[in-house]
Amino acid sequence: MRFAIAARIANPGFEEETALVMPQTTRILVVDDDPQIRILLARYLKDQGFEVPLASNRRELEQKLSLEHVDLVVLDLMLPDGSGLDICRDLRATGSTIPIILLTALKEDVDRIIGLEIGADDYLGKPFNPRELVARIRAVLRRRSEPIAQSRANRTYHFDGFSVDPHLRNVLAPDGAKIVLTGAEFDLLQTFLDRPGRLLSRDQLLDLTRGNDGEILDRSIDVLVSRLRRKLGDAGAPNLFKTVRNGGYQFAAKVEVSDTGP
Repeated sequence: MRFAIAARIANPGFEEETALVMPQTTRILVVDDDPQIRILLARYLKDQGFEVPLASNRRELEQKLSLEHVDLVVLDLMLPDGSGLDICRDLRATGSTIPIILLTALKEDVDRIIGLEIGADDYLGKPFNPRELVARIRAVLRRRSEPIAQSRANRTYHFDGFSVDPHLRNVLAPDGAKIVLTGAEFDLLQTFLDRPGRLLSRDQLLDLTRGNDGEILDRSIDVLVSRLRRKLGDAGAPNLFKTVRNGGYQFAAKVEVSDTGP
């Protein structure tokens, strides 16, 4: 894998096109036990305007997260002192919503699906083009940071006793408890809330939430819907999402929108 990355970085044909560069304060923590991969990715990401702290194992990752500000983690699936899946699961269990992109072996579809189920925001199969990693990083960060249109930001959605604030990206259960969603989960939920009762195919949902990327499987939408069903169902709403055979999904609850703006 290191040679694939090295070749692509060294090949001028793979130079990143001129584009909006993320602010220099954006910090991407790269976690991989292969020193050459860390060095190559650090060099490439720095050339794209990111700050790139590095970690080679779980212990260093946890130390970085406790002492430094990190905007996103690029996490290898296999580390010498722990699995990337376990690390992702443990971070989500503590309430951390830091974006995570998993690096997985090309054919590890099961691990990719499990990674999405336990809260990873995206995944990328090895070997990969560093340009694609940058595109994935920007897409995940964009979902978290792009300004919301004012008319949308002033809305609050209500359904079955739940309330959703797009501006704060908060979801409150009927009893007032906060439901923690990943960025991808929240984006998918809001896509449904904007189109209640409408049948949405997997391709439409990919386009509306993550972009129709060949590396992203239709099953990732199924995984996200399953996670939303579980989280919202545990809070008292088990039948919000209707599956339509060969069609896609519908949001079955009645949605009311209130204006919270001035």
